[in-house]
Amino acid sequence: MKRPQAPRSVWYNPIHFCAFGFGSGVSPVAPGTMGTLMAIPFYLLFEGWSWQNYAIVVILMTIIGIWFCDVASKDTGVEDHPGIVWDEFTGYFITMWAAPAGWVWIVLGFLLFRLFDIWKPGPIGWLNDHVKGGLGVMIDDVAAAIPALIIMQILAFIFVRSVV
Repeated sequence: MKRPQAPRSVWYNPIHFCAFGFGSGVSPVAPGTMGTLMAIPFYLLFEGWSWQNYAIVVILMTIIGIWFCDVASKDTGVEDHPGIVWDEFTGYFITMWAAPAGWVWIVLGFLLFRLFDIWKPGPIGWLNDHVKGGLGVMIDDVAAAIPALIIMQILAFIFVRSVV
């Protein structure tokens, strides 16, 4: 199946611009990976925040993301267009919640989130296949972020705690 082309509206419609990850989703190669990479500089803006304020950002990203993704999907006529990558931003932010500072953790979070987002084991794949609309676009990435977050927290507990 041929990948649908990103609409030109990405560059002039603010909702599409956000849904398509500030343009990263128009990449002809691995738009989900490009979207996750684009999320890293934004994550760096929030990484030093308290876990409570960070959680507020993630909740707002999720709620707004459902709307962004729903509007962009309807406007493009493509259910879960591969270029819509706001869900990757949100999934990466969930993965990185309360992560230790440092590039090792940033890269590890990236790799873990991409693994679960691409692999879509068990319920993640079911959600991807059965939930539609903006919620459907977002929910599988939110679900993929949960095991990535758990692994990150376990590794942080083992390695950061053992260093102290």
